[in-house]
Amino acid sequence: MNCKTKDGLTMYYEVQGNVNASETLIFLNGLTQSTLAWFFCLPFFKDNYKIILLDFIFQGQSDKTGEPRDFDQHALDVISVLDHEKIQKATFIGLSYGSLVAQHLAVEHPQKINKLILISTFAHKTPMFNAIELSWWRSLETGGYSLMFDNMMPYVLSEDYFSKPIIPIEMLKKSREDLNQNAQAIFNLMRATKDRDDYRPELKKIKAPTLIIQGEKDTLLPIYLATEVQKNISGSKLEIIKGAGHTLNLERVPEVCAHILVFLNAKK
Repeated sequence: MNCKTKDGLTMYYEVQGNVNASETLIFLNGLTQSTLAWFFCLPFFKDNYKIILLDFIFQGQSDKTGEPRDFDQHALDVISVLDHEKIQKATFIGLSYGSLVAQHLAVEHPQKINKLILISTFAHKTPMFNAIELSWWRSLETGGYSLMFDNMMPYVLSEDYFSKPIIPIEMLKKSREDLNQNAQAIFNLMRATKDRDDYRPELKKIKAPTLIIQGEKDTLLPIYLATEVQKNISGSKLEIIKGAGHTLNLERVPEVCAHILVFLNAKK
């Protein structure tokens, strides 16, 4: 399905699961992911929840034109999907880049938030993060997404995944390359993170029940970055997935989804 953003761009989304359910889950992708990224997670939720999967502008099957968007604009785009589907309130589940959009949704549009689930998340950048980000940027400049993918993998997947991949790395690369041939679109996505200020002060405004899930072996975003998010969202809970890396919607799906289900079923 498609809907128009406030500025007239086309945003791709899917409705899955139990369309008659009283509760809706909105899944928000990582940087170069698409709606396909949640394939292994959906069976855990499809019977009891209405599910919305979407591609941000510059991702997947959504428009890849226009000027770079910041996270507030991405959040407005997500609201466009909710309005199009006449959804008043939902639980948002965001991974990495998607978790930042979810943070901005909770700050700027609190009336739309039921619960908030932030996976592989952070609110401020460190010199190490900036160095990794620069290496990805330079890889994209010099070798396109193929080289960027090769550079990303040691940071976003754990050693355990390389030893026992659910999807072989070359197969994963091919599937991602098919959706990420537009280098400028990826630059536009990365610009939002590159230009984002320390968001920790804003997190204090979040009142929605919040669960944070982080991989113990996340090289890109070490646990202390997630701890900073937890400190600044009152009442939030942090769960650590032992031995796991960054891409938790691929690496440790049963454990991650079990934590989410416990959180969803808990009283507010």
